[in-house]
Amino acid sequence: MLDISNNIKETIRKLASHFFHNYSIPRWMLFLHDIAAVFFTFLLSYLLRYNFVSGDIPMEKVLLHGLITLLVYTIFMLIFRSYAGLIRHTTLTDITLVFLTTTVSALIMVFFSLLGGKLKIGQNFTVPISILLIHYVLITVYLFYMRIAVKVLFRFAHHSYKRLTKRVLIYGAGEMGFVVKRVLVSDPRGGFSVSGFIDDNRHLQGKKINDIPVYNSDILNQGFVKKHNIETLVLAIANIPPTRKSEIIRKAISLDIEILETPAIDKWLNGQLEVRQLQKVKLEDLLGREPIKLNLDAISKGLSDKTILVTGAAGSIGSEIVRQLSHFETRMAVLIDQAETPVFHLENELRKDFSHMTFRTILADVTNLEKMDKIFRAYRPEVVFHAAAYKHVPLMEANPHEALRVNVGGTRNMVELSVKYGVRKFVMISTDKSVNPTNIMGASKRVCEMLVQTKAMKEGVKTQFVITRFGNVLGSNGSVIPLFKKQIEEGGPVTVTHPDITRYFMTIPEACQLVLEAGFMGNGGEIFVFDMGKPVRIADMAVNMIKLSGLEPGKDIKIEYTGLRPGEKLYEELLSSEEEIQPTHHQKIKIAKVDRKDYKTEVLHVIASLRNIYGLSDDEVVDFFELLVPEYKSAKESITINGNSPQKN
Repeated sequence: MLDISNNIKETIRKLASHFFHNYSIPRWMLFLHDIAAVFFTFLLSYLLRYNFVSGDIPMEKVLLHGLITLLVYTIFMLIFRSYAGLIRHTTLTDITLVFLTTTVSALIMVFFSLLGGKLKIGQNFTVPISILLIHYVLITVYLFYMRIAVKVLFRFAHHSYKRLTKRVLIYGAGEMGFVVKRVLVSDPRGGFSVSGFIDDNRHLQGKKINDIPVYNSDILNQGFVKKHNIETLVLAIANIPPTRKSEIIRKAISLDIEILETPAIDKWLNGQLEVRQLQKVKLEDLLGREPIKLNLDAISKGLSDKTILVTGAAGSIGSEIVRQLSHFETRMAVLIDQAETPVFHLENELRKDFSHMTFRTILADVTNLEKMDKIFRAYRPEVVFHAAAYKHVPLMEANPHEALRVNVGGTRNMVELSVKYGVRKFVMISTDKSVNPTNIMGASKRVCEMLVQTKAMKEGVKTQFVITRFGNVLGSNGSVIPLFKKQIEEGGPVTVTHPDITRYFMTIPEACQLVLEAGFMGNGGEIFVFDMGKPVRIADMAVNMIKLSGLEPGKDIKIEYTGLRPGEKLYEELLSSEEEIQPTHHQKIKIAKVDRKDYKTEVLHVIASLRNIYGLSDDEVVDFFELLVPEYKSAKESITINGNSPQKN
């Protein structure tokens, strides 16, 4: 007999598990259920009032009174949203909303019944108070116990289903953490089981939230994770400090735990969080960089009511500069790029997300002096951000003429036109590869710096020329991050040039914020060097990206070392051996102290070479760069590009 009882119990449990795992009652269905319950319990109230003697019931009034009661209760259900909670996770808040709905509705009905009886009006519409009170008790008790019964059934069913669930820790025991917990355990297809919360608030540690313990971060260790079979960590804190976030992510990565992040509240669909919105953390989060503090007054003064021209505006850096400009009251932004499709996407983004901004996108090549002169003459920009350049090291090694034509020639055009049309501030985007360059791209950018410095020293020039020098930015077009991501999606292998190769990294927004800050910091002629933090091993980055994708390096995705490419360094430098730095008022921006040398002779060489670029052989272009930049030594190796996208480490 006991076996039969256990079998029935297990059958019910399996059926309930199947239902809860595959189905979830939508809010509109619960709403219809509740208003139907209001009407039918009202009919039951009449039966109880008349002791189930149907002949004594005034049938002509029952339906009318039922509809009036239904209308009042429906209105307050919509006001208090008593149907919006997840029944399987009914909380005290949900019960309170049900109680408020029924109580306020009943009080309103009683008030109008008393008023109608006293004023002797609307007798047919006046519901007897005895009926209202019986109905109030019935509907309140029914809605309460119905919700509790479903919750108890869910726990009963869920208890047997835990063997199939994915055990989760939630970092953050606040309001967002509680929301994440409810969403996870209510998802019918996710199969999540929340094993605990982690919170840095000592007042919460050791307590329980809905019978789920709150721990400190010390539990993120191999013993706890293995004992409780933890598979996933969900970050559910809105304003966690970047350094703390980086520390937590690194811990989780070392334990081979999947890491998910809760999006900001304003990105929740219709104000409601869904499991599918939980996203993998970004590699940028591992940098742990603190937010940039900007001198907004100085930047605003430099940009307010001015026409700003940005070259390379559709590129990674240029487009982010444009986004940063949208925070200031510029008169107009003139956005120049020669790439048609990226310009199209940039224009669509600006019209959609920055509609308040006055801008003009122009397809133009900075090497076309006639076209650029026409643009300067038409718009008379007061500030220029020059971000247009070729940046890929292998491609420039194979195409040195283009590095000379675009990087050097384009910069010369922009410098000359800025002086000609009285630009107040000229900000050039340079690179750490210009320091002791070992490749054509770096050498070309060093020549660009020389052109700018020489013009800044020329007597009578009123334009303030500023150079900003920084390393790689995470996620820029053609950089290592998108390449690794693509290789991981394709099943590998992930290719790294050398096990010990390192690079400086910062995020695109961070770099562009510092560009704005530095642009309005100096008086002209300075080379500003950004604090890039510590250099990052590219091999470590590859391993972390594989792990963040939920895969195991070496097993699921292999890492292959391809060897350094011609012109590539093992490490980058932000300063040459002859340069020193001095601090500024901003802790992340330094000034490179360089000899204020006039490169007139070198500039004349540039002008002469630009007149006959394609009359030079590849070796002659390389010799030209070696002549202008003595610290540059070329391997002079022939490179063949076989069609693969070049990788920028």
